[in-house]
Amino acid sequence: SEIIAWFSDLGISSGPDNRGMDGFQEWLKDGTILCALINTLAPGTVKKIHNTKTVKMQALRMNKEYENISFFLDGCTKYGLNKSDLFQTVDLYEGCNVPQAQMTIFKLGGMAKKKDFAGPAIGVKIASKNERNFTDEQLRGGQSIIGLQVKMNPEN
Repeated sequence: SEIIAWFSDLGISSGPDNRGMDGFQEWLKDGTILCALINTLAPGTVKKIHNTKTVKMQALRMNKEYENISFFLDGCTKYGLNKSDLFQTVDLYEGCNVPQAQMTIFKLGGMAKKKDFAGPAIGVKIASKNERNFTDEQLRGGQSIIGLQVKMNPEN
């Protein structure tokens, strides 16, 4: 419901017609809402979104819906998500792993927070890289420190 509220707050969609996981999957299945999401976060990311409602042939419609989802996933990587954060198209389209699709949307919301997106966002803000560079002297000095988990009382 947090995801649905986010889409609503962004003005993308008011939510699925049916409740539950099946309703959620059916709502996102054609990929148009997902493409609208990535274009809201990063305008122009998906250049052409297929309107599959007008396609009569089922095989062609499926192909276009798969393509829309792929456009969204490509947009997610361009936006900064790792490939390991993404769901597989079949996870959403066939309902094999809808929670994985939800996790991708939450990760996308976290990336929006990291990039200081002006609108509402969901998920946990993704941390920025904080590399440390230690000198050889500092590294050697750390070797002589006894860890707090080391047992200090030899009698026990």
